[in-house]
Amino acid sequence: MGLLRTILIIALVYYGLKILSRIFAPFLMKYVSKKAEERFGGQFGQFQKAPRKESAKKEGEVTIDKMPQTKTSNKQVGDYVDFEEID
Repeated sequence: MGLLRTILIIALVYYGLKILSRIFAPFLMKYVSKKAEERFGGQFGQFQKAPRKESAKKEGEVTIDKMPQTKTSNKQVGDYVDFEEID
């Protein structure tokens, strides 16, 4: 009798959660999409409010904002061996 009661309780909880999720899923999805819209809108608004450096430049003028990183090689790696592929 205890096993049947346990299975019945598990089934009722499962179907109860299933029904509740169908009721509350649209509200949850609206809330999540609204929060995502606010977050992306805030990021877009920050991008729009940023000062435009490009408008102050003359046409054809080139500026470098970031220096490229120099690659340092480790000389203790080993010797380079050149080889040819044989067909």
